Amino acid sequence: MLNKKQLIDIISTSLTKELQQAIDAANEAHAAAVDDQSVAETQYDTLAIEASYLAEGQSRRVAEFQLAIDAYKKLDTSLETKEFNSDSYISLGALVQLSADSKENSWFFIGPAAGGFRCQLAQQSITVITPQSPMGMALLGKQQDDDITVMLGASKLEDYIAVLK
Repeated sequence: MLNKKQLIDIISTSLTKELQQAIDAANEAHAAAVDDQSVAETQYDTLAIEASYLAEGQSRRVAEFQLAIDAYKKLDTSLETKEFNSDSYISLGALVQLSADSKENSWFFIGPAAGGFRCQLAQQSITVITPQSPMGMALLGKQQDDDITVMLGASKLEDYIAVLK
């Protein structure tokens, strides 16, 4: 049986590690941007400008990771009262298994962020998808046994929703 709280903990732990790496990278980029070695010696010397752009980008990554972590904390709280069953409509927090994935014990978890994150939990392979992804858009609002069609690159996937938790 898949435990969504454990799954959210796994995702949050991974996001927290990535956040710390992003903080470290941002700090290094900020230090490089203000370092004496970065001062322009000629009008063509762009090292300081490049370092400041990098620092700005790294700072944005930090903010994005923090938003993702906060979104999972909020989702964790809301899932304590929300249960999905065969009559439910797919929304944020749902675990979905397509017919073709049942043999491999593969699931999709509809999460607020961290699309593409993969992990193993209780001998099940889980991939996080966001509502903005092609698969997320195809699944949102559907119910168990509904057919879906989604374009994944140049290929077309046609399947049906076998299990919803």
